[in-house]
Amino acid sequence: MPKMKSNKGAKKTFRETAGGKYKRKKAYKSHILTSKSTKRKRKLRRATLVSKSEEKRLKIMLQ
Repeated sequence: MPKMKSNKGAKKTFRETAGGKYKRKKAYKSHILTSKSTKRKRKLRRATLVSKSEEKRLKIMLQ
């Protein structure tokens, strides 16, 4: 049986933290920024953690 391949898109998108969780960027920061408030855009800059329910699926993708 061949080896499992990791999902290259996921590999480039998510970073593992020291605690074993995964960091991700927030959505809605790529275009049509004129209609969004400065406060909203500033909050979208910060990275956040992947939700607990998605973590299991992500681990399989990154194997």
